[in-house]
Amino acid sequence: MLTYAPVSEAGGVGKTTTAATLAVSHARAGNDVLAIDLDTQNGSLSYLFGPEYNRGDPTTDNLVRHLVGRPKGTFADLTHSVEHGVDLVPSHNMLEDVHEFLLNEKDQAEKLGESYSMYHQLHRVLNEADVHGRYDVVIIDSAGKAGPLLYNALVAVRNVVIPFEATAKGQESIDGLDNLVGGLEASVDVDVGVLAVVPIGYKDTRDQEEILEELRESGFSVPVVIGERGSLMEGCWKQQCSPYTYIEQHRSRKRDYELHTLEQFDELARHLEAEVGLETKEVIA
Repeated sequence: MLTYAPVSEAGGVGKTTTAATLAVSHARAGNDVLAIDLDTQNGSLSYLFGPEYNRGDPTTDNLVRHLVGRPKGTFADLTHSVEHGVDLVPSHNMLEDVHEFLLNEKDQAEKLGESYSMYHQLHRVLNEADVHGRYDVVIIDSAGKAGPLLYNALVAVRNVVIPFEATAKGQESIDGLDNLVGGLEASVDVDVGVLAVVPIGYKDTRDQEEILEELRESGFSVPVVIGERGSLMEGCWKQQCSPYTYIEQHRSRKRDYELHTLEQFDELARHLEAEVGLETKEVIA
């Protein structure tokens, strides 16, 4: 089983579009894919894939209720089937208060003399729902900043993919993520691996070439390098779909460089699948 979270401390590097594109690529290869949206922002997987639901209704079942042990239904009932059969657990406004909810649960457990880890609750929910038995791939799109949502995501998946802006600022985000992951490993006793670094918006400048070389020399896996694709990604957000659907349904003229970008994301998805021994079943042309 392949599990990971696209993570970056820097904003605007394409974390959510990377998650969405890879989720669809995995599904097109015949894998059963679960995507979980833990991002509290409106510009998230839930918006991009566009399922019909009310993210502001506190009375309906949502992932936060499951995290604090007060579900109104099964985990499977939370999922919405979106592009190419990807199952999506959408975001909900209650995620904004998840820290307070989890602290309350921790306080109650301690008063009863019980142990309680705030960062293992998503892992518990996924295990109880037998997600490992039902899906080949699980991708969690979480908030970039440190906190209970990101920590729950990392404990649940144990692996990250880093969308990366090949600039000095981007280099700082890589260093910061190393510190973040190291701190999490120390505090919750889990190992978190970096499956791949994905340079996005690459323009092939000398400075960018030097940064890529430094990344590879540091031992990071850099399977693909994505060029500047602002128009494609903006179109995806406008039409609320992945790049695959956008090019197929909303481009009157196919652009070779955009088709090449899809090929690169497919290459990245196959690389990630190979890391855990997932075999490609059938890629949709």
